[in-house]
Parts: sequence; C-alpha cells; structure tokens
Amino acid sequence: METLNSAETERKLGFMTRSVHAGNDIDKETGAIRRPITMANSYALPYDPSELNWSSASGNLYTRNGGANQQYLQEKLRSLEEGEDCVVLASGVAALSGVFLTLLKSGEHVVASDSTYIAAYRLLHELLPGKYNIQSTLVDSSNLEAVKAAVRPNTKLIHIETPSNPTLKISDIRAVADIAHEAGALLSVDNTFASPYNQRPLTLGADLCVESLTKYINGHGDAMGGAVIGAREIIDRIRADAMVNVGGVISPFNAWLIMRGAVSLPIRMRQHNQSALEVAKFLEGHDAVRFVAYPGLKSHALHAVAARQMENGFGGVMAFGLRADHDAHNRFVSHLKVVTSAVSLGHDESLIVFLGEKDERQYLYSDEFHDGFFRLSIGLEDTEDIIGDIRQALEKARI
Repeated sequence: METLNSAETERKLGFMTRSVHAGNDIDKETGAIRRPITMANSYALPYDPSELNWSSASGNLYTRNGGANQQYLQEKLRSLEEGEDCVVLASGVAALSGVFLTLLKSGEHVVASDSTYIAAYRLLHELLPGKYNIQSTLVDSSNLEAVKAAVRPNTKLIHIETPSNPTLKISDIRAVADIAHEAGALLSVDNTFASPYNQRPLTLGADLCVESLTKYINGHGDAMGGAVIGAREIIDRIRADAMVNVGGVISPFNAWLIMRGAVSLPIRMRQHNQSALEVAKFLEGHDAVRFVAYPGLKSHALHAVAARQMENGFGGVMAFGLRADHDAHNRFVSHLKVVTSAVSLGHDESLIVFLGEKDERQYLYSDEFHDGFFRLSIGLEDTEDIIGDIRQALEKARI
C-alpha cells in the first residue's frame, strides 16, 4: 500500500484527513495499521558504532535523543501546523523553555505578551532576567504601538499568546510578525488556546508555533507534552538544546497517547467552538455576570482580528466574572455538577478555575479582571447541559 506521508500527497489532503493519516503507517513487522508503542530506551547499534555522534537526534539511538513514537507524532504535528519541522518535548513548559533558552543569550532582550500562562510569566519575568541576564518586557501585544515601542536594538525574540491565557486577549499575528522581522527578531506564537484546527501561526508569518499538547491536541486529559514547529534550522537547535542536552524528552507512551488523541482533533474542536460560543452568549446575557471575555463575541474588542486569523472558530476557553463577592464566586463553583473545578483545559469534560483577586499578574490585567474571575474551558458535553448546570449553580449560589 502506498504511504500518504509524502510532501506531494500531503499538500492535496484536507486537515481532517491529515489528522487521521499524518505520521501513521502500516507496521512493517506485524502488519498493524496503527503505529505500536515502542517502550524502549535504546535501539540496536550498527556493526561499527565508534563513528556515531552520541548526541545525534537523527535516527533511533537512545530515547533521550528521540524515539519512534515521538518521531511519528512530530510528523503529524508538522503537517497539521503546516511547518517545515517539529520537535516534541515533555510538556508545554518544556517547549517554551526550549524556545527561550535556545534562542536567547545573556544580554539579549525578549518582548512578550503581558497576558500569558503563569509558567511563561515566571520564565520571562523571573528566571530569564534573574539567572541569565536576559531582559524581558511584557506588553499588551494586542496594541501594536506598544509592541513597537518595546523593541530594543538587542531584541531577538517577540513571543505572544493569542488567544492569551487567562484573559483571552487577541494579538494580530501577521502585524506582530512584521514588527519582529523589521527589527531582525523572530516571532514565536503560543497557539494552545486555538489549536491548529482554528489557527496556524506559521501561515500568518510567525517563525515558531508552540503548542501545549496536554490540552486540545491530546484532548483526553491523560497525557502531557509540548511541541515547537517551524523552520528546520531553528527546530534542530531547539531539539539539540532542549531535548538531547537538557533532557526534556517526551515518554513513548505519552507520545502514543497524544498521537491517538490528535486523530479526533477537528471533530472535537468543532464541538468546543460551537458550545463555547453558545455558552458565552448565555453568560453575556445573564444579569449576574459582570463581564465575558471570548473572542467569538462581537463585544470582544478584537473580535474582527480573531475572525480574520482564526479560520474555523474561536476555541473552547473563555473568562468571566460575576457581580458578586469573593465567597459567592466559590459558592457558585461548589454547586456545579457537570462542570468540574480543576486546572487545565481542552479536555473532554468542562473545567473551571476561579482566579481570585491576588494573582501575581493582576497588575497587568485590565480593570474588569481585578475583582476575581473564572477561566472556563468548555468540554464535549451537550451544550444544553453545560448551560443548564451554570444556570442552576447561579440560582443556588443566590447571585
């Protein structure tokens, strides 16, 4: 049987077909039509191994240098993101660390979104400047003039999240890419909230796309991983530094689980997109709700930008706050039955987390977030059941 994993064939295939077939092939030993889990940490050496580069990531040598299941997953993600190469690592934070620590040296500067994942915030705000003398400037990356003003002669990287975690801020990827490239810098985009089904930053001018595979691409809440996709020359550097030398390798089992989860990504994202928009509209119309931040709502300040660069939908995550005090926010959560109070997002089940008034990033947020708010990740339950659960919890909490 002819393989589908060729560049010429791939260009002719749609996203859903590539989600199923990219990276997969018939196992030559057993004839299985799905790649098996290869739970090995070592692979057979050639007759004369004395000339081998023991730090090489090409071919199967030692799983810290890359294993079979990781390579299959990299093929799939490279295809879905429409990039030249991909490296898969142990977590989304390992992917972010790999980008920052590979591309930045002491004395250099990075501009980054001020609304960002807490681990990214700590890397940029504490670890890089405190330990490595890499300076960072956190700006409202939805404001192009603010991005331009933050660029310095020693700026080597601009890093943005869009939609951002946890405030759902939108940045114009193509416009920020132009700013970065004019300054001689690279642009990396954390695409976790959107997933490649909704948004592909590399096609919009970004140099690197970062994904927390733990979230939508896996989609089942049972495995961790991260990926960086981009030009082969840059990915080779990240692979050598972050995986081979630092050891941020993904396990074969997690790579296999994420490979399995990615097959259903387009179907799941359709439902996430559809349900989230309906839930956001319900919340926006409820008297107890103080604000809703969701890029699919026309009331979102950058809805037009989101609609232009998010091809198929606006994702499954939103933020909202209640017209209530601190305790009432927690009472509301305690009455939820379908929606689960837990961290993470992109799972099959709906997840909610209350971010109170003392978050260390609060000084970076706009005013509506200062009285505490929720991050809500919409799952795959019936939309009516999610809305009904939120409605009854608001009533029971007497909000």
